[in-house]
Amino acid sequence: MFYSTLDNERVRCELCPHRCVIAPGKRGLCKVRENDHGRLYTLIYGSVSSVAVDPIEKKPLFHFYPGSEVLSLGTAGCNFRCAHCQNATISQAGPEDVSLEEMPPEKAVRLARRYRCDGIAWTYNEPTIWYEHAYDGAQEAKRAGLYTVWVTNGYIMEEPFRRIAPYLDAMNVDVKASDEGFYREVCGAQLEPVRHTCSLARRLGIHLEITYLIIPGHNDSDEALSNHCDWLVSALGEEVPCHFSRFYPCYKMLDVPSTPLSTLLRAREIAKEKGIKYVYLGNVAHGRYENTYCPQCGELLIERSGFYVFCDKVKDGRCPQCGANIPVIPTHARPSRVMMR
Repeated sequence: MFYSTLDNERVRCELCPHRCVIAPGKRGLCKVRENDHGRLYTLIYGSVSSVAVDPIEKKPLFHFYPGSEVLSLGTAGCNFRCAHCQNATISQAGPEDVSLEEMPPEKAVRLARRYRCDGIAWTYNEPTIWYEHAYDGAQEAKRAGLYTVWVTNGYIMEEPFRRIAPYLDAMNVDVKASDEGFYREVCGAQLEPVRHTCSLARRLGIHLEITYLIIPGHNDSDEALSNHCDWLVSALGEEVPCHFSRFYPCYKMLDVPSTPLSTLLRAREIAKEKGIKYVYLGNVAHGRYENTYCPQCGELLIERSGFYVFCDKVKDGRCPQCGANIPVIPTHARPSRVMMR
């Protein structure tokens, strides 16, 4: 799907903003879309490198069916080249470089039902480059009464995104920085298309949460954090959850230290000052920074520890204490991981 033909059997991929021009026998930057005599083929339809039953909080999605479990699927390849990628063994690999299991959409749905999952997530590497499987799989999941999730870098063209949007319930978009220089030098991509995807997701009614991985010396300045928060409030709205996540050395950034907790706390303070109502810290062992509080009266609404939900007081989208509107989509399935103290 989504390519145009050029001269001499070349093709232009129209799936993501790289818009790779691919010669016969060659692949796009993602390593998984190949030109075969003037026709562009995916090499990974139904090919799974990673599968697990995850808490929805691991995505992280904190305002979307708290306490539910999701079947998570990953494959090979990516349209980014992030120097800090924690899943580089699959994201920076071609399909011939990793062990793959065939899992067409109907099999994924059967597996989700077998393990009593509430939805299916395309995650671990980039869902966009797995588009055909995700598109068919999302429709199959919706027919089976399951929710659908993308954990994504947001680097997708508008036409394919609009095509899948009716079958996509929620997204966590990893917005990696607030400036083009970081995207160009660290990720091999551009920032503006990511921001456009986020804004479009809001307009199309997809539940959206944003993650910003704070990397010391790269995107952790007060200016960078302020710019990110300003954009989030102005483009997406103050109620979109913002997750600041702690960096750990990996892949090509082994010489960069872990993010100090003080930096994460400063980011949280900046976000609150900018008016963001729901700010969370990830990869840190401090449960209160994972909790959801009413922004109006301060009532503890959802208490979390790790990936467990200990209480969920939100009823009909409102705070039981003051009646404020709380944008949390309630669980529609068994309370599999909600444990009342």
